[in-house]
Amino acid sequence: MSRPLTLMAVHAHPDDEATSTGGVLARYAAEGVTTVLVTCTDGALGDAGTVKPGEEGHSTAEVVALRAAELAESCRILGITHAHQLGYHDSGMMGWPQNDAEGAFWTTPLEEPVARLAELIRRHRPDVVVTYDENGFYGHPDHIQAHRITVAALEATGSDARLYYSTIRRSDFARFGELMREAGEEFPEPEEGQEQPGWGVDDDQVAADVDVTAFAQAKRDALAAHTSQVENIFFLKLPLEVFTAAMGREAFVQARPARTDAVLHDDLFHGLR
Repeated sequence: MSRPLTLMAVHAHPDDEATSTGGVLARYAAEGVTTVLVTCTDGALGDAGTVKPGEEGHSTAEVVALRAAELAESCRILGITHAHQLGYHDSGMMGWPQNDAEGAFWTTPLEEPVARLAELIRRHRPDVVVTYDENGFYGHPDHIQAHRITVAALEATGSDARLYYSTIRRSDFARFGELMREAGEEFPEPEEGQEQPGWGVDDDQVAADVDVTAFAQAKRDALAAHTSQVENIFFLKLPLEVFTAAMGREAFVQARPARTDAVLHDDLFHGLR
């Protein structure tokens, strides 16, 4: 190709880039791929260290500034080439009153964020785009909105970029729990009689499984850069070798073009280089 391959990741909040795509962002950056991160919200409703949203001492303005600095450090660690923040207000978890607050990403009409993301797509011309599925992986309103604007922006630009949704195999939950328990940490389990949360997909739906074990340290360091949110990132409690075993592969569902075979690829750019 006459230009470097380009990977664009569209995420909802600061720290999302490291959680589900830190490995591929670091790996492909190291391989010379141009990496572009788009973060849709300001993360204002994240933790302020040990102070939760709505508690005394939680200042959204201070949290926004802190999380922007943390995001910049994460991007440095992952070697991200271009980082863009759309700056919409964090909507909070589904059902929170902030979902309907003025400026909340969840209730922002699609036209404006779609147009802004479309401009970035035209500018960077990604070959591969990664975001969340229609349920935002776990039902978070900002993740769902990020999915919506990504799909719409790709259609609006006429881009032929390959689109993937980051995911996890449902079969991996038991393995994660075992690794956590072996490390002496608790793993969130459903109560007796309850089903596993509706996250992830069956194994046969995974189209790409990328080995990022060589970049586990970078992924862990990028997660740790989000110091204000560390209390919620339970994987950081794991020793590096256990973290690598749990987080050293990243799985993706292929959304477009439609998958036409059952081949499990090990590269998001398979066939493009």
